[in-house]
Amino acid sequence: MYGNPTFHCDGADIRAHCRQLATVVKVSGHLDVRNVERAGRYIDRFILPEKPFVLDLSDIDSFSEEAISLLFVIDDLCTAAGEEWSMIASRAVEETLDAAGIDFPATGSVPEALNHFADAMVARRQLLPLLTKTA
Repeated sequence: MYGNPTFHCDGADIRAHCRQLATVVKVSGHLDVRNVERAGRYIDRFILPEKPFVLDLSDIDSFSEEAISLLFVIDDLCTAAGEEWSMIASRAVEETLDAAGIDFPATGSVPEALNHFADAMVARRQLLPLLTKTA
């Protein structure tokens, strides 16, 4: 099979897409105590240095409090890699995070997240000539 096939993980389906601007990992189904650790181990392989990361949870229909740990792991891995990340949250994810009083970087859609990363890349490129000029 070409590319990254869907990974079936005890009620969650995970699919990674390596795009030019970012790596996008889409998770659908449910994330809970039964599958969150295994899902995290699978997802962490797609967090790469020099590549922003998008976690698309827009098709998650059940997101338990235990699943919040996945977001902390992703945040830690992206911070360690020096990369920005964003999440697209379903209503179930938003409700669980709101109830826990937790906030993570989020956008409304994958194209919106990719546009944000593209804008950030353009801003860095415009800053680069200023940093390399000498007096």
